Amino acid sequence: MFEDKTLQCRECGQEFIFSAGEQEFYQQKGLQNEPGRCPSCRQQHRQSKMMARTSGERVPRELHTVMCAECGKEAKVPFLPRNDRPVYCSDCYERVRATQRS
Repeated sequence: MFEDKTLQCRECGQEFIFSAGEQEFYQQKGLQNEPGRCPSCRQQHRQSKMMARTSGERVPRELHTVMCAECGKEAKVPFLPRNDRPVYCSDCYERVRATQRS
């Protein structure tokens, strides 16, 4: 059973509700991460990506520097890391992913 959750938007900092219905939808689609942006910031983000695609311009990804949870070396990742999940360099990620498949 799902219950509404209050989350904080990583873009604007405002709180928003991640409804029980949305949580159920995420589970049905196999989505494991909660949304990081509020609905209006999500829409703005989608629009800015679409505008970049239609104009033919490539938008460089914002990379974040992290320390690999496995080997400790520095790595760059295209997402904002959260403290509750390990982040790996590309070599360690491939090893961890291969062992999860087995």
